[in-house]
Amino acid sequence: MLAILATASSFAACAPWDLGEDEPPRIDDPGSVAIAAEPPPAISGGTLAVSKSAARAVAADPDRDRVWVVDLEAGKLAAELVLEKGDEPGRVVEDDAGRFHVALRRGGAIVTIDAGSGTIVDRRAACPAPRGIAYDANTDQIHVACLGGELVTLPAGPGAATRRLHLERDLRDVIVDGDRLLVSKFRAAELLTVDADGSVTARESLPKFNMFGQQFAPTVAWRTLPLPTGGVAMVHQRALTDSVEIVDGGYSSGGCDGSIVHSTVSQLGTAASVSEPTLAAALPSATLPVDLAISDDGATYAVVAAGRNEVLVTDPANLSQFGQPAFGNEGTCIEPQHRVLVDGEPTSVAFAGDSLIVQTREPASLQVLALDGVSRNRVITLPGESRKDTGHDMFHRNAMGAMACASCHPEGGEDSHTWAFNPIGPRRTQFVSGGILNTAPFHWDGDMSGIEAIMSEVFERRMGGMHQGPRRVKIFARWIDSLPAPPVSPAPDEQAVARGEALFHDKAVDCARCHAGAQLTNNESFDVGTGKAFQVPSLVRIGARAPFMHDGCAKTLKERFTNPACGGGDVHGKTSHLSEAQIDDLVAYLETL
Repeated sequence: MLAILATASSFAACAPWDLGEDEPPRIDDPGSVAIAAEPPPAISGGTLAVSKSAARAVAADPDRDRVWVVDLEAGKLAAELVLEKGDEPGRVVEDDAGRFHVALRRGGAIVTIDAGSGTIVDRRAACPAPRGIAYDANTDQIHVACLGGELVTLPAGPGAATRRLHLERDLRDVIVDGDRLLVSKFRAAELLTVDADGSVTARESLPKFNMFGQQFAPTVAWRTLPLPTGGVAMVHQRALTDSVEIVDGGYSSGGCDGSIVHSTVSQLGTAASVSEPTLAAALPSATLPVDLAISDDGATYAVVAAGRNEVLVTDPANLSQFGQPAFGNEGTCIEPQHRVLVDGEPTSVAFAGDSLIVQTREPASLQVLALDGVSRNRVITLPGESRKDTGHDMFHRNAMGAMACASCHPEGGEDSHTWAFNPIGPRRTQFVSGGILNTAPFHWDGDMSGIEAIMSEVFERRMGGMHQGPRRVKIFARWIDSLPAPPVSPAPDEQAVARGEALFHDKAVDCARCHAGAQLTNNESFDVGTGKAFQVPSLVRIGARAPFMHDGCAKTLKERFTNPACGGGDVHGKTSHLSEAQIDDLVAYLETL
């Protein structure tokens, strides 16, 4: 039986911030608040790797721009490696020489670590936003999947990139599977197959899932890992596609826990899965499944539910025994064999022999959980300064419900899903990073005057969250305002971008009249031929936010201009007179914003 860890922890005092600290506690403002001196980034998960010998763990710490090397046998920290401020280290992989390679999500590079000596031995440019990383033992190479769509190959030893492909935006994880690479897409929860020559030869999408007469679509693939028998396991969310009833106390749904979002682990990437995909049962209350670990024999999954401070441990067969295609794609909820309550905020998990290693971001630690029910659990405290922040907590957790803000806005972005709200209508999830507080009023309808209205109507009424006092709302706003827009990849054709920029600002095209200023919006609402007046959205990082429009009708930016039934025609910018080449130039410019 799996032991449950329950140890005491303490947090260093956070730096004060002028948000009314002298206000007394209130019933609607429960407990104390914490304000980190440097607001921590949104949780990305999957920042832990255990050596093949199970003697060491290497943990990337995006909150503190550190990499920790931990001696698991001695149960102590072996090295603290300081990175550049803002690097935001992410995925970690070990090569056959015992070196560990870490993707720097905002540093645009890969750092290579000699874990034995506890030193950084190399730092090499990869792409502006590296996400996934894998080691290819057959070629002694590192493959890096990037947010901007790049798939970069580097030697495991010293040296610059040897191959640079451009696939599609929003790449997440990369897995070596024989002579091919399997690459996941984050928001779409899809899997691309890339052959040795660099061509994409297959795309695998997960099927929709019916539960109690309601349909859910796969979204947000937080982590994808290789299975020992071939193919991959993907921990992802599913989102309701049927009508969402807006009622007091939570969005109404017949799904797991009555939630419009649930989590699961699906298997993809094998010939059998392509021809007849297996529907994995839903995991109830697995809020924010930011990481996945698979035991060496493939017989056990461990899923980090960051929104509930839990790790869910389950047998894959437990997930796949229901919801087979033969049953009409009708699925169900399955409780995991074990729910492990973690002391702290878990973000990553890995197996190490008969133990489970859990990384917590706050406080910084590795927790060694015994799987045999006999050995003692251990906590290896890491010396990182506190990054506890009430705004961060409010975004990632919801003690009163089965979904958090980050469920629909993963990593401060959005899930690419279009919701069928009743009685509002179809509404595409919106982006919340890159200075979104400067674009009030909020929502497509412009009916949310400010962050206070969002918290009252959406967090409390629709999501069933606890009422938040004014001080906590201000702290939440401060954290949201700290979220930077994701890095942008360089344009392949700078001349096309320059021509597109000129068109964008040309009064005969008339884009810049509404999309102006730092946020590329005038914060007003207009009827642009799409049914009613909608708020002018910010175009910051618009290229990474497909599908487009309030109802997600345009799958690509080009379709926004070429499909009058979707984009509004010349009421929405005057583009009908532009040639196809000019539309391509305009799209090339928008991709750089």
